[in-house]
Amino acid sequence: MSIIDIRKVGGRIGAEVTGADLGRLDDEQFREVDAALLEHKALVFRNTGLDDEGQIRFASRFGELTAAHPTVPSVDGSPNILPVDGEEGIRSNHWHTDVTFVRTPPKVTTLRALVVPPYGGNTLIANAAAAYRDLPEQLREFADRLWAVHTNDYDYVLPRTNTESAVKYRETFVSTRYRTGHPVVRVHPETGERGLFIGGFAQRIVGLNSDESRDILRILQEYVIRPENILRVQWNPGDLVVFDNRITQHYAPDDYGDQPRRLHRVTVAGDVPVGVDGAESHVIEGDEAHHYTPAVAAA
Repeated sequence: MSIIDIRKVGGRIGAEVTGADLGRLDDEQFREVDAALLEHKALVFRNTGLDDEGQIRFASRFGELTAAHPTVPSVDGSPNILPVDGEEGIRSNHWHTDVTFVRTPPKVTTLRALVVPPYGGNTLIANAAAAYRDLPEQLREFADRLWAVHTNDYDYVLPRTNTESAVKYRETFVSTRYRTGHPVVRVHPETGERGLFIGGFAQRIVGLNSDESRDILRILQEYVIRPENILRVQWNPGDLVVFDNRITQHYAPDDYGDQPRRLHRVTVAGDVPVGVDGAESHVIEGDEAHHYTPAVAAA
């Protein structure tokens, strides 16, 4: 049995895991990895040697998998894998938490690098629990009471170029419009930590107008993206990153020009977010996305 070494790489977020054969983890080793994910929020595994099936098997250790995406097609023949391809003309250079526009966003996200540019193309991951703890007491108490509307229909998916493939991607992404009400402060279902549950899909504060919403979300978001709360992952082909989607945000800077960058994403089904007062997230427009996440049926 290999000995797993977990080494912190940031003061507030992130650890690099060595000595772990992700294709052959026994139950005890996986419990170490799972506990490390809850503690560090994001884990980096270098040169894993995993293929698509190996990534799917590893991700499924954390729970039942979602489909690739509520609206965007999967990799051919692999319904759980979303291709993340910078050449599509759409790049995720906005801070966000994956798929928060549905009622049950993913619990865990896994990203595996296939092709990486010789420079740029990193992924940034931020600790939303540390951000919440940084808030002044008066602002924390205010945020505890707020709810936000998350939607997939906004300029997050505007194409960086007007190529046919980019325009088609935008049309596909919003082919079903989702709007969901989530607490601005989410209570983590396993650790009990409170984290700012906002990011790019959060477009409006319930009860406030658009200008007021933008101002408040901007103030809260500034705490999330403080440099001390951020892990920067520099990719190599074969690397795999796992992050807790319930209490992080991430961002992929568009700083690699026209060079290819391809990752595969597999996500684990999550539960319904719960606020400080115990109230659960709710659908405003769209549906429960049963086709995407099996967790809805059990909610």
